[in-house]
Amino acid sequence: MPPPDHRPPDHGPPDHRPPDHGPASPPAPDSADASRHAAAERDAAAVFTALADPTRRSILSALAQRGPATATELAGQLPISRQAIAKHLSLLAEAGLVRPQPGERRRVRFALQSAPMATAQAFLAALARDWDGHLDALRRHLDAAPGNAAHGPAGPADAQPDG
Repeated sequence: MPPPDHRPPDHGPPDHRPPDHGPASPPAPDSADASRHAAAERDAAAVFTALADPTRRSILSALAQRGPATATELAGQLPISRQAIAKHLSLLAEAGLVRPQPGERRRVRFALQSAPMATAQAFLAALARDWDGHLDALRRHLDAAPGNAAHGPAGPADAQPDG
């Protein structure tokens, strides 16, 4: 009896190859890349959720125009109560869009943070690039279609005006 690790010889033709299943799929991303991508997706989702509310956008606008402020100061500038402003600031802080800065006499000022906005901008830029590529391909396809104005007399560019 052969030893357990013994394999029978391959009697197939010498040039035998496994069947071709088409082009190889791209290599799977390593776990570090996948983890960074997932974190960026979560960050972008938190930013877009925070930006979805017009009151939170008003708070961010006020902080961008006037600099760090307390909830009380923001309530004096916007038509909303201090308590509501505090709740919105909490959500904005969770999204990383504002950073609380401890001040005098237990007053907390909130400062605008731009890094999460850059994450959202990068997400939108990548989305736009993807769409631009698809739209360019569609435009090339339509331009190459028979009867297109760029390809002969059947197109509207050669049509004669009425009259």
